[in-house]
Amino acid sequence: MTLNNIFQFLVPKDKKFFPLFEQAASNLVLLAETLHEAVNAPKVEREEYFKKVEELEATLEEITHKTHLELSRNFITPFDREDIHALVKAMDNVADYMHGASSRMRLYQVDKITKSIRKLTEINVEACQLIQVGIRELKDMKDHKAIKDTCKKINKLESKADSVFDKAVADIFENETDVKNIIKYKEVLSALESASDKCKSVSNVMEQISVKHS
Repeated sequence: MTLNNIFQFLVPKDKKFFPLFEQAASNLVLLAETLHEAVNAPKVEREEYFKKVEELEATLEEITHKTHLELSRNFITPFDREDIHALVKAMDNVADYMHGASSRMRLYQVDKITKSIRKLTEINVEACQLIQVGIRELKDMKDHKAIKDTCKKINKLESKADSVFDKAVADIFENETDVKNIIKYKEVLSALESASDKCKSVSNVMEQISVKHS
């Protein structure tokens, strides 16, 4: 048992870090849902969704910054400091890539949204919702099997995203003749697939924290 674990028995329940984790997870879900709504909306309505994605990504950056400030101010933490840093950074990375996909659709004026783009945003919504579930489970740290099961589901979604991405890129190269369109769609798809990769990184951190405290 680490010194930090021993002190946890002697101090009140954490009231600083988990509220920030929960805020980050909640914003992550909202960002993923907003991006999914954007790609399912009529072209004329997408800009408002893209702006909201940008705002939510900035909010997540601010939450990450607040968490790092709390790390510098507090000696006692709910779990290892490096794990806290890794967890918020991993969630911030998910937001960065989803925002990146949104930005590319705006900048490259991707008018026609493909089924693959919609499917990847849907997968990311599911993965972010599971991240939110995992954060709640980490807060209680009572059911380690539940945490492990949640992480497994996120990992399966990441594998599913890989398959969707690979098929979509193959289809682009086979059927698209305009080089500009090939670049546009591959960039957007790549950002969305990377977001799912980062969801898996979050699950890896959550599982690591759970194992340390089991």
